[in-house]
Parts: sequence; structure tokens; C-alpha cells
Amino acid sequence: MDWLTLPPLAALRAFAAFAEHGNVSKAGAALNVSHAAISQQLRSLEEQLGAVLVDRSARALSLTSDGQHLAQALLLGFGAIQTAVSDIGTRGAVRPLHISCTPMFAANWLMPRLAEFRARNPEIDLVLDPSGELVQLSPGGIDIALRYGDGSWPGLEAEILLASPMVVVAAPDLLQGQQVCAPEDLLDFPWLEELGTTEAAHWLRSRGVADAIRGSRIKLPGNLLMQAVREGQGVAVGVRDFVSEDIDAGRLLELFVENQGRGYHIVTRPGVQRTQARQFIAWLRRQRNAA
Repeated sequence: MDWLTLPPLAALRAFAAFAEHGNVSKAGAALNVSHAAISQQLRSLEEQLGAVLVDRSARALSLTSDGQHLAQALLLGFGAIQTAVSDIGTRGAVRPLHISCTPMFAANWLMPRLAEFRARNPEIDLVLDPSGELVQLSPGGIDIALRYGDGSWPGLEAEILLASPMVVVAAPDLLQGQQVCAPEDLLDFPWLEELGTTEAAHWLRSRGVADAIRGSRIKLPGNLLMQAVREGQGVAVGVRDFVSEDIDAGRLLELFVENQGRGYHIVTRPGVQRTQARQFIAWLRRQRNAA
């Protein structure tokens, strides 16, 4: 395809609209421009092609043989384009909006608010994928991921949704009055971790602790993690925003606080998002701004 030899798209659209409607006024209305603009585009196209496309000898304009030949090709081509665009748009509208987040985030932040989104957007079907593992965002797959971190994920766009540091917490009954002054003091305690994550080991390494955890380690879904911590079953690393009420009420003890400047982000692939994804992101921003 030699794109440089093709006339401007605006001129071709104007001519195709005229050929379809047989009238410059109706063609202008179809393209939301004046009939004078249509006439100007027709003359410009004729000058570029060096051919007469419109017979202006009679009161009513009509197509010449060259004009009829071009009109058939354009109407066929634009019709195929319109069909393809409609098909793509329909498939995008039918496919559910796929969202990935951790079970803990789903249970503590998303699900309590989701009824409002569903009330506002009943036509949007959702698929929630609660997983602690880092997932790939690929075309036709997951549309939006809600991830915890500093926002640095190469090749992806990230926007802060909920800023909250990580904390290490335990129930008073688990500690039984034992003093915890350094991370090493926690090595003999049982640890609880969300499935798909290695938060305990990562946190200890970040604090320079080379020794392995000597106590037991239990992995469980994020929606069950904090309940187990409240019951005194182990020490856990979590997002402070999700345990602040427990800390304030004395049900949990905040042993360490880490990683200021981190939080949950709205993560998407670069480029244009589906209409449903844009609506969901706009709703997320309203929830953030209302907090």
C-alpha cells in the first residue's frame, strides 16, 4: 500500500458521503459539516486526482463514470471498516471487565464498596481475580490490576489509589508480654503469610536478618489472614490501613512499621483502555478522593 499517493481521508469521506446521499447538503449533515465544506472537498479531490468526478452541467449533481468507479470502491472500503469497528466494539462491550487484586484487598477495601459501582453501572459485568501472585496484563485478558508497591512496574502505568505503609502485627496473647525490640526477636514465633506471597521472608531480609524463621509458617488466603492474626495464631506483615482499627482497639500490636510512600496502585497497560475499564478507573478515583 502506497499511503503517500492516497488523497486525504477527509476528502475521500466527503466524496463517499456525497455518493451515498446524492446531495451535498445531506452529505454535509451526515458528516456534521456545511454543504460548502463538502463542495470544497469534492473539488480538492478532483484536482488531486486530475479527473472530473462530479457532473455539474445539470441542476442536480451526478457522478461521472470515474466518480462512480471511485464511489463503489470507497463505499465498499468504508463499509468494511465500519463493520470491523462495530465488531471490535461489540466484542469489547460483551467481554466482562477483568480485575486482579489480592484477596486481602478484595475483602478489606473493594468488596465493601463494590455494590455502589454495580448500582451505577449494572450493564458492566465483572470478573474479580483475587490472587496474591503477580499476574500479566495482556490484551484480551486482565484489564486492571490493583497492586501494592511503590508503583514501579516496567512497561505498565500505575496510579496511587490507597497510600498505606506495611506493618508487622501480632495479637497480645501471642506475645504474652515478651518484649520485641528487633526483628530477630520474632524468629521463634509462628508466621502467617498470604498465599502467593513471601512477605515474611522479604521483610526480614529487608531488615538485614539472614537467619531463617525457626517458628512455623502458615500460608492462607488473604481474607482469612487477619482473622488468624487476631486469634493469636501468628505474626504477619500487612497493610496498616486494613488493621488500623484493630491496632487502635488494642486487638493487635504494631511491632514495626515500614515502607512509607508505598500503597495500592491502579495498574494498566499503556494505551487506550476499554470504555468499561475507564468507567471503573473513574469510580476508583472517586472512592479515593472521598476517603
